[in-house]
Amino acid sequence: MRKFTFAAIAAVAAMTFYSCGMGTPKANLKSDVDSVSYAIGMAQTQGLKDYLVGRLDIDTAYMDEFIKGLNEGANAGDDKKKAAYYAGIQIGQQISNQMVKGINHELFGDDSTKTISLKNFMAGFISGTTGKGGLMSVDSAQVVAQRLMKTIKENTMEKEFGPNKIAGEKFLAENAKKEGVKTLEGGVQYKVVKEGSGAIPADTSVVKVHYEGKTIDGKVFDSSYKRGEPTEFRCNQVIKGWTEVLTHMPAGSVWEVYIPQDKAYGARQQGEDIKPFSTLIFKIELIEVNPKKK
Repeated sequence: MRKFTFAAIAAVAAMTFYSCGMGTPKANLKSDVDSVSYAIGMAQTQGLKDYLVGRLDIDTAYMDEFIKGLNEGANAGDDKKKAAYYAGIQIGQQISNQMVKGINHELFGDDSTKTISLKNFMAGFISGTTGKGGLMSVDSAQVVAQRLMKTIKENTMEKEFGPNKIAGEKFLAENAKKEGVKTLEGGVQYKVVKEGSGAIPADTSVVKVHYEGKTIDGKVFDSSYKRGEPTEFRCNQVIKGWTEVLTHMPAGSVWEVYIPQDKAYGARQQGEDIKPFSTLIFKIELIEVNPKKK
């Protein structure tokens, strides 16, 4: 699950204002201290307006309100009650402008008609902050959030990319009927192009392979052959379909492998060419199991 953290708030040095008004205090530069105070205050604003607009999403039409809040904060001194209130305002605005927007995009993509419940988000956030009245612990909330975010994201992606899933299922159903095609438990299919006689790797074995991957419409998205050299990896460090195939495949073999979307990348998009719920086809040449290091 993506972790959302609070962006650091830019520190703006503010000298004590001699006016309690909510507008711009009138400068009165009678001494060096007066002048350095004014100069420091002015210097500290370099890049501030861009920060307010670009990072905090402040509408410059409401700069008077910003100045009002700025004056209140600067004149609060070390008042702990006011400091807590202003901190709540800052974090609350980040929740609204950054966190909720980020979570919505992760869950619902570009569908701006959908959003999480701010009321329930705040109920959980406040209970977690105060440690009172929570319906679950913070640790269990992490587990629940991860599980439900995965489910919601998959449902969102399926609405957009569901045709990929249907096309893949249709392809595999027809492919299973073809001569020479065998199906492993779990749905991965393969066809032996060349039968090897070497060792069969375990899921923890390191293998050296050549391969070419393509989508069911024939578009090649990756090839070690094109790169000119085989690759090495541990069998359990790749997609599930590869692990299942390699642990049935003798070294020296060349197989054409057909991997259902749930044994490949599922609802995730991988690069530009592998869309969510894509069934994938690979030519896999198992060259060696546990190759010796040179």
